Amino acid sequence: MISEIYDVIVVGGGHAGCEAAAAAANLGSKTLLITMNMQTIGQMSCNPAMGGIAKGQIVREIDAMGGYSGIIADKSAIQFKMLNLSKGPAMWSPRTQNDRMQFAQEWRIALEQTPNLDFFQDMVKSLLIENGKVTGVVTSLGLTIRSKSVVLTNGTFLNGLIHVGAKQLGGGRMGEPRAMGITEQLVSLGFEAGRMKTGTPARVDGRSLDYSKMEEQKGDENPQKFSFSNTAKLTKQLSCHIVYTNETVHDILREGFSESPMFNGTIQSTGPRYCPSIEDKVNRFAERTRHQLFVEPEGWNTVEIYVNGFSSSLPEDIQMKAMRHIPGFENAKVFRPGYAIEYDYFPPTQLHHTLETKIIDNLYFAGQINGTTGYEEAAGQGIMAGINAHNKVHEKEHFILNRDEAYIGVLIDDLITKGTEEPYRMFTSRAEYRLLLRQDNADIRLTEKAYKLGLADAERLRNVEKKIEDSAKLESYLKETSLKPGTINPLLASIDSAPVDQAFRASQILTRPNMTVEKLEEIDFINQELSVFSGEIKEQAEINIKYRGYIEKEKENVAKLNRLETIKIPEDFDYQKISSLSSEAKQKLTKVQPKTIAQAARISGVSPSDINVLLIFLGR
Repeated sequence: MISEIYDVIVVGGGHAGCEAAAAAANLGSKTLLITMNMQTIGQMSCNPAMGGIAKGQIVREIDAMGGYSGIIADKSAIQFKMLNLSKGPAMWSPRTQNDRMQFAQEWRIALEQTPNLDFFQDMVKSLLIENGKVTGVVTSLGLTIRSKSVVLTNGTFLNGLIHVGAKQLGGGRMGEPRAMGITEQLVSLGFEAGRMKTGTPARVDGRSLDYSKMEEQKGDENPQKFSFSNTAKLTKQLSCHIVYTNETVHDILREGFSESPMFNGTIQSTGPRYCPSIEDKVNRFAERTRHQLFVEPEGWNTVEIYVNGFSSSLPEDIQMKAMRHIPGFENAKVFRPGYAIEYDYFPPTQLHHTLETKIIDNLYFAGQINGTTGYEEAAGQGIMAGINAHNKVHEKEHFILNRDEAYIGVLIDDLITKGTEEPYRMFTSRAEYRLLLRQDNADIRLTEKAYKLGLADAERLRNVEKKIEDSAKLESYLKETSLKPGTINPLLASIDSAPVDQAFRASQILTRPNMTVEKLEEIDFINQELSVFSGEIKEQAEINIKYRGYIEKEKENVAKLNRLETIKIPEDFDYQKISSLSSEAKQKLTKVQPKTIAQAARISGVSPSDINVLLIFLGR
């Protein structure tokens, strides 16, 4: 037995576990991170990339709150892209390609430099439960380690089963053992468990590929970064490439369908809808003659290539045969075949919004154990679980982000309120207030909250305050500066916009389609005035001016919804006694036990008429 009693034990060293451990330790909790392999802390199990559509917003939110994911992503980046720039700013999403080995190394370094954080390499086989509260863990070596709270971030390791064709291997990742015992114990305590499936593609030798047959995808000319701190921007980048499958590839893949665990009934769990395997794509979209693949380098100093879009659990000989008919892959050498993996998860309706379980006090779940997919979704849950575990054991108020405050808030509310029967992935479309939840203003939204918690330092807060102040100064200047027709019309002509016959404020001209602050800087005296502002400040001011009407409307909608958030529903409320509620509403409300009327309204199967009945019953 280890005699020390920890405030927080975090089980699992993936993205959720790393952020949970860092948050709890940085807040002052004596924290222990237990992982089965110290060499795979912060491992990118699937693609070597961070961010993307909506996911990039989550990484910036984690960074704004003092988490590590954005800093680690910047330090290990080999390429940066801002996605969706052709659309409005609510859709802009940062993404990095990363050096897989450096990413894990940077996580290990960051965690080892974090005060209050200890490490232990072992498998947790069960939890210590006393009087409905978790009090520690028992490891496979038979060690008992006591703690005041536990955060489970087991990823794909709970009874993990790997599939390659008809072959099955027990494991949480290729070459790593599965974790057994925790699921069975939790089910015996009254938890509901399920199975999910994910997959990963083959890794190939980049020296064996012919890139001349592929379409090069370079990073942005002026790459940005994730972190609002002073991490360095990229000065050199590696290219990715795009290539397409063809009918020959599809025909070869079909040869293996009879041996595919996806089609012969071996795998019965649900996989990620938005990241299907290549055989699933060929089967479901039989009319398509090709599917896009991204050829992604794994790092600066390796020849290993990740074939994004070619995830598969087909027999390895079929995978290799089909791959060699992809243009540029004719002589491809495979480092390892793709595989599918099934694992246990726990439907997240069994959690509070703090990510604490409803059945066992001081026990928290974060990451794939809650049915999510993706590093970013896991990391976002991890930091929230770490914060709340710390706050609970130190008798501080819980910390919850609302849907209008962060994508992390949307993610957790969706999980807790709606549950998920397939691996949950974040999209901008899931956030009803996405114009408020942009990637550029994550620091403005969240850093002050993090400072009050004790996660963000004073320098971070000062930087945010200066950003707000400078943006306001620039907005005021543009609103006060008058431009005459002779000055404006040449600019308007260059963007095919109608000329003016009277003076206009610069801010009014900025609201025109295709007009930007950068364009206005072609006017000499404006350029001189704006030269003191950074690109970040110019972007912030431009968005605020261009979209002010939409932003204000969205804030009004938030205020309306928040009125419903203030109407609390008593704990253990008996919905069965309200005869005018629909049967489905009674069932769903009893299962989820929403805290407020607004949360109740978001539960699928609860109709507006059901909400009206509840309001009347609660005296509203």
